[in-house]
Amino acid sequence: MKFSASLRDYRLRWLMMACFLLGALSGHTQSETPKQQADRSFYAQDYARAAESYSELLKDNALSEEVKKDLLYNLGYSYKQVGDYAKAERYFRELLELREPAGKHQTAYLYYAQALAYNGKMAEAEEMYARYEAVKSTPGVAPSSLNTGAFPKTAKVTYRVENLSLNTPNAEFSPAYFREGLVYVAGNGTSGASTSPDKGYLDLFYIPDRTVLTASGVLGAAGEVSVAGPASKTGGPNLTNRRLGRDTYTAPTANDSRTAASFAPIGFSEGLGLGTRAGRTSVAEEFSKDLNTKYHEGPLTFSADGSTIFFTRNNYNEGKSRKSSDNVNKLKLYTAQLRDGGWADVQELPFNSDEYSTGHPALSRDGKSLYFVSDRPGGKGGTDVYVARLESNTWSTPRNLGVPINTKGDEMFPFVDEKGNLYFASNGQPGGMGGLDIYFAPLATGGDSPAIVHLDAPINSKTDDFGLITDASRSTGYFSSNRLNGDDDLFRFVRESSLFGCRNLTLRVFEESSSVPLDSVTITVKARGEGRDAQILTADANGEVNMCLEAENDFMFEIAKDGYLTGTLGFSTGGLTDDKSTQLGASLIKLTVTEPTTLPSRITTGVDDSEWESEDAITASTLRGTVTGEADKKPLEGVKIILKNECDGQIKQTVTGPTGRFRFELVEGCDYTLVASKSLYGTNTSAIRKIPEKSTPKLVSANLMMIKAGDLVTLDNINYDSGQWEVKPSAARELDKMVGTMQKYPSLRIEIGSHTDSQGEAKFNQYLSERRAKAALNYMASKGIARNRLTALGYGESQLLNNCKDGVLCTEEEHQRNRRTEFKVLSIR
Repeated sequence: MKFSASLRDYRLRWLMMACFLLGALSGHTQSETPKQQADRSFYAQDYARAAESYSELLKDNALSEEVKKDLLYNLGYSYKQVGDYAKAERYFRELLELREPAGKHQTAYLYYAQALAYNGKMAEAEEMYARYEAVKSTPGVAPSSLNTGAFPKTAKVTYRVENLSLNTPNAEFSPAYFREGLVYVAGNGTSGASTSPDKGYLDLFYIPDRTVLTASGVLGAAGEVSVAGPASKTGGPNLTNRRLGRDTYTAPTANDSRTAASFAPIGFSEGLGLGTRAGRTSVAEEFSKDLNTKYHEGPLTFSADGSTIFFTRNNYNEGKSRKSSDNVNKLKLYTAQLRDGGWADVQELPFNSDEYSTGHPALSRDGKSLYFVSDRPGGKGGTDVYVARLESNTWSTPRNLGVPINTKGDEMFPFVDEKGNLYFASNGQPGGMGGLDIYFAPLATGGDSPAIVHLDAPINSKTDDFGLITDASRSTGYFSSNRLNGDDDLFRFVRESSLFGCRNLTLRVFEESSSVPLDSVTITVKARGEGRDAQILTADANGEVNMCLEAENDFMFEIAKDGYLTGTLGFSTGGLTDDKSTQLGASLIKLTVTEPTTLPSRITTGVDDSEWESEDAITASTLRGTVTGEADKKPLEGVKIILKNECDGQIKQTVTGPTGRFRFELVEGCDYTLVASKSLYGTNTSAIRKIPEKSTPKLVSANLMMIKAGDLVTLDNINYDSGQWEVKPSAARELDKMVGTMQKYPSLRIEIGSHTDSQGEAKFNQYLSERRAKAALNYMASKGIARNRLTALGYGESQLLNNCKDGVLCTEEEHQRNRRTEFKVLSIR
């Protein structure tokens, strides 16, 4: 059911590839120029400070044109990000007035168009969108962030779309989930041309088990049916140019809806491997005699538990219909409660009116936000999407969602997924394919100006597509379209590719002390997952490398250049809900290497403290220590030790020998950073506090322990009361040590294994060990360690460390040895 409004056809593309800048990693330095300081704020997403800095820089009348263009671009973007669209419009206009932009500055057309649209200048905005499309499609011109090197370019999301066999020559549209089934809007008349009040209106129908729905054909991106389906329902041509509400008619009503549907015989075919349940069919039934009346019902939505329904109906309640002052029966929203198997207590919502229409409800999963459509006064266009909040059991005054969701066209058929993201249909959004198209607005990410995403074909087509429902990951769902024969039908879709294809990323590398871009830097990109080859990329003259990373994955960048300390940087594309490109900044430290003091000439395989000189014998403050493995406590050979002086940035480095020892002389009055690294081991970083100046030479000990994947560490004093699993204070102190280790190694993932002795019933021991391991996990999680880094397993008495099994007489000390909690390193980098 749609509202009465003319359909407009916007065909300009709406590309929302705004840069999402995560920022540089290094801190502010005193040697930066004002431009470098402004850039650092910009890349760190401190857009308010960046805007202030760029504004000051623009006061210099001696700026070159290239520098001025860059300042204007960054300034306009900064104001856009802080929501000051008036200033964003001003500075993007100044930039475009200078000269035809090139490179990254070409996206100024897009950002300028967005600012104009937000400021209500739709005609100018459409002109700029068209200009951006022309520039973007020019041969040889490509946005700078799409040079992907070894990674694929952004791909469209692909879907499998099925035409459901339940469709008839009349209208089926606007589905809603209800329990295991599907409720949708259709009719119960026997003739599509019927106009009688009891047969000519739209009602609610129900498929109790949606898994038994079958398909009569699979649609391609161009609308072609790739699996043979039934003959044309009308016997004539495929009327793809027919509009919603234009195929079958009722007497004129305020909502310009069609008549009821008549049901043809339903054919069954294979569909997505969904088997038919015993005793269940896909034959539709009337949803509710309590709700269906002689007037229109639907669209609708349900509360999460299915006990409350919100539905659209003509202005009719308690047996009475009402009309507006201009003698039109408008649409209203109603609620009803499920009681004793039927729907009762039908109530109007408080923001209805006899003078305008209100309908198309969509309820958030928590039941606190109700989205709907209305043509009430004060809207942006024909029909707009509004939201009302449930506050103290009362619905608030509805709020118009505003730009960019609502336009001068029609927005309707909203749906909210379980994460709070919004889907809606519009004929006013730029980038549509024709008629009503389905769009996605990631409201769950927060903010008042979400990036509107146009769903790819074959979900959208050149005709009307609307009424989509789906899950939070858009893996499967249902929607309505009139693409086949001009009448509205129901379709099922399944996503067959990654939701966002690949993610555009620009990595910018610069020297830490000067912020000067570094060219010829080698970036090795490693993706999580077996069988993934590392990709090696090289930064250009501007210190930038562009790539497109696989969606929903984790990556590690190793950044290397001769004469600089190699750096590492992690990045994840998981959980991203928009289609924005990303910029990362990484700094490298220039090496100033001096040879460390020579280690003792006599090398042994053991650790003999007598080989070190005594504290009284040292002539300068000295740092020394031994590197051992966490699990076996044995010295580690081949560990690279780097000591950085935080006063002047000077680097000293050495590699441990068989004793695992290292030794450096220190400068009093300076802090130091000590880094120990070895392949397959987690990098150990420690801070060395400064020694007071003018003091006698001091000896500083820094014994280091390193861990690697597979290490098994047993913690002492993890004791529990007999038959209990609560974490005692003594055990908490030991667990706190592991919490400290987890905090020191952010990439560390461990398994917490709990073991019992053989005393008692084996099944109970297994249960007890599982509860104890889970209790240890919960304790560490309560201290801020992410649960996805922890795995809890109970082993019961299955891995005894001695021969104290059932039937063997052992001492309490021998049994105690088996009662232990171990931490196994699953992964670390």
